[in-house]
Amino acid sequence: MAPDTAGTLRWRMWGRYQRDARLILVTSLVAGAAISLWWIDFNLYLEATGLSTAEIGVVGTLASIAGGAVAFPASALSDQSGRRIVFAGALLAALGGLGMLIVAGTSIPLIAIAAMLWSAGNSAFTVVVPPFLAERSEPEHRNELFALQYAVQNVTNIVAAVLGGLVAVAVAGWLGIDPAGRGVYLVILLIMAALLAAGIGTIRALSDDRPRTMAGPTLRRLGEPAAFPPDPRRHRARLGITIVDRARFARLVLPGFLISIGAGQVIPYLNLFVQQKFGLNLAELNAVFALTSLGTAVAILVQPQLARRFGQVASVVIVQGVSIPFLVVLGFSPVLWMVVTAMAVRSSLMNAGNPIANAFAMEAVSPAERATLSAAVSVLWQLGWVIGGVWYTSLQAVLGFSGGYTVNFVTIIALYTVATALYWIWFRAHDRRRLAARAAA
Repeated sequence: MAPDTAGTLRWRMWGRYQRDARLILVTSLVAGAAISLWWIDFNLYLEATGLSTAEIGVVGTLASIAGGAVAFPASALSDQSGRRIVFAGALLAALGGLGMLIVAGTSIPLIAIAAMLWSAGNSAFTVVVPPFLAERSEPEHRNELFALQYAVQNVTNIVAAVLGGLVAVAVAGWLGIDPAGRGVYLVILLIMAALLAAGIGTIRALSDDRPRTMAGPTLRRLGEPAAFPPDPRRHRARLGITIVDRARFARLVLPGFLISIGAGQVIPYLNLFVQQKFGLNLAELNAVFALTSLGTAVAILVQPQLARRFGQVASVVIVQGVSIPFLVVLGFSPVLWMVVTAMAVRSSLMNAGNPIANAFAMEAVSPAERATLSAAVSVLWQLGWVIGGVWYTSLQAVLGFSGGYTVNFVTIIALYTVATALYWIWFRAHDRRRLAARAAA
């Protein structure tokens, strides 16, 4: 493909994507905004409600467990009944969680149940997106489609972070609500509910993809979803889990699991870390995370070009490896602008590799394994966050704020380094083969 600017390339590619792929991008735009607001403001809401650091950690851990529990059932259901029904159910579950959270008050059990519903819905949605995009894209367009979907999510992070904080504070002031109290976060929850409702509307517009209602040529055109054609191995599957090559499967998921353990004990609590260390208010904190998402969106759009030049695996290793020094600055610098810069650059680089890694993983397994692999990645990610959340809570209880975060950042740096090295060692031969074939062609 001829060199081009990232923006022009995306607009040129847009018309080549299938209609349903474009609809999922639109869904990522609106539902992703709600997800962004949750990630930025949920722990702050819990803190404003009166929960302790330990209680916040417990709620986060229970939410991660719920998210992991639904991953394999969601993948199996999407294989048998179509992806659309799982998308719709996922967003409805998340919407139900928000509704319960709004009326929960200070009841910790109700808050935990609401967080679990939200996490379950978010997890089911996330599990189904990669196989859905793989089935609705040509191989030569797949890197760009996956990257664009991630970029759309991060652009919505920017808008949601800036406008969500400003609108919530403005509405709270108009209603006479304390901008530092629980009420302002209830306004944000209502905004999130409206965004999820819009996402459900776009999901309803997707084509009916139930295997029994679709003709063979249509299924083939969608890239042979896992339920088609009949696979002689599927009778050996258990609970909808299909794995053909166990060693390859394990190598695909283990680096991400190590990263999730590291991320789970730092990333969900970055908002608390920055707020307590530098005393930022809600609008300032949301602006910081908006800057982070802006850098991520730019890096993601550039990543497919990096993959074409160096290969999928090398491009992932490059951005993840370069991000690690910025973790050091983020965790240990006493200067706000340096921490904000490091957070933006680290997030940009670390997340930039995700869409290419997902596209590579979907291509590395058979169509029958795609949903299972996506579910396994989600389950191990949630498990890693459970482990990381327990580690975070324990360190905060024993070492306090400064000591606990010091150990957290040392741990995440070590795990990210090991995971990146393993990914390179196991899969670098893939790039050599692919680049050699391209050169020969």
